Amino acid sequence: MATSNSPITNFINHHYRHFNAAALKEAAVAYRHHLDEGGIMFLTLAGAMSTAELGVSLAEMIRQDKVHAICCTGANLEEDVFNLVAHDYYERIPNYRDLTPLDEQKLLDRHMNRVTDTCIPEMEAMRRIESVVLEEWVAADKKGERYFPHEFMYKILRSNKLEKSYQIDPKNSWLLAAAQKNLPMIVPGWEDATLGNMYAGHVISGDVKNVHTVRTGIEYMMELAEWYTKTSKPMGSLGNIGFFQIGGGIAGDFPICVVPMLHQDLQREEVPLWGYFCQISDSTTSYGSYSGAVPNEKITWGKLGVDTPKFIVESDASIVAPLIFSYILGW
Repeated sequence: MATSNSPITNFINHHYRHFNAAALKEAAVAYRHHLDEGGIMFLTLAGAMSTAELGVSLAEMIRQDKVHAICCTGANLEEDVFNLVAHDYYERIPNYRDLTPLDEQKLLDRHMNRVTDTCIPEMEAMRRIESVVLEEWVAADKKGERYFPHEFMYKILRSNKLEKSYQIDPKNSWLLAAAQKNLPMIVPGWEDATLGNMYAGHVISGDVKNVHTVRTGIEYMMELAEWYTKTSKPMGSLGNIGFFQIGGGIAGDFPICVVPMLHQDLQREEVPLWGYFCQISDSTTSYGSYSGAVPNEKITWGKLGVDTPKFIVESDASIVAPLIFSYILGW
């Protein structure tokens, strides 16, 4: 926990007094309090946080048991591994706002796929991982076995097949930390990720015979429902599972819905609501937008309670999340 000689913690305590800065500090303090009281934290990861190298702080959060389960997009699942094995081939484009369509075409011609200011190299990252994961898909397919997308990635990382190809310090890979902890993982909408597209191609070409070899979607919600039911316990007037959301979209909306589903569709009314909620978002409040909805709207959907501590930090997650994590880690 934070101590009096923790530089980042001291800086936040002294300077972060108002507006989004105050919201950041209050969310971090409440997160720490939730853990201190015996609670656990469910984290959701949207955007391009793996390519933003959030693993530098998130991996340590996982190792120190400050994060206990994760829901992420398929892109974040794979891009942490892409960065792990191909970091030296990445290119940063600091002037990305000035690129012309012709500049973008030149990047495509070099097989450099741009994510804001960073280009992911197709051959060194995507195709290298495709060849390794394809072996696992085919092997499972031949045995009639089925696994979730994250389970295939866990198997690859634990096998050390990629270890000789690591180009960053492995302690900065959040997925490797999660695999080592066997962290519960949910990856909704995996099909729209690069590896999801590749998997569809290998099913079409016949390399994988059974499309259901990779488990997805509804089965993930079923897994989450059972995990939440088994793990959740009353903690005072609230539940023991907190919800820390980075970005919006399916990574956040999919898992937070598990509570109303348990209550309304399965009549497991004894299951507690989420016991903490924080969202880091650069989405402005807007009509009908999940990402732009204020936390109180979630009360009407049975996702949060009146007394659930609720925070929203309207800022860039690549700035905010490492600060909150550092505060919690006592850095």
